[in-house]
Amino acid sequence: MEKKKILIIDDDERLLLTTKEIMEHEGYEAHTFSQALGSTNVIKALRPDLILIDINMPALSGESLAQVIKNTESCKDIPVAFLSSNDEDSLRKLAVAHGLRGYICKGNLYELRTKVAEFLGI
Repeated sequence: MEKKKILIIDDDERLLLTTKEIMEHEGYEAHTFSQALGSTNVIKALRPDLILIDINMPALSGESLAQVIKNTESCKDIPVAFLSSNDEDSLRKLAVAHGLRGYICKGNLYELRTKVAEFLGI
């Protein structure tokens, strides 16, 4: 069976490395990208099964990136979720407002594992 591909987009290199390792340990093929700008090219080339996006990034916010993804014909069907340290209430509202799969609070490893599986329908 082919591994599910996850793309993690965040400007925090340490978080990218840690999240990638956790996702690979869970059996996923994990990829990272450290900036919002240019990420749609990575998405088109990679065709991930799930995209996790930080909200607070320089140059282009995760919110704006989520809208770009949803408005890009070749990417619009890929599930997207926020991965953020923002408070849970605002994450929930933002995810609904942008039509995303959901959100994951940074630092909660149990939530990371369970919600990724849920978002992928596993």
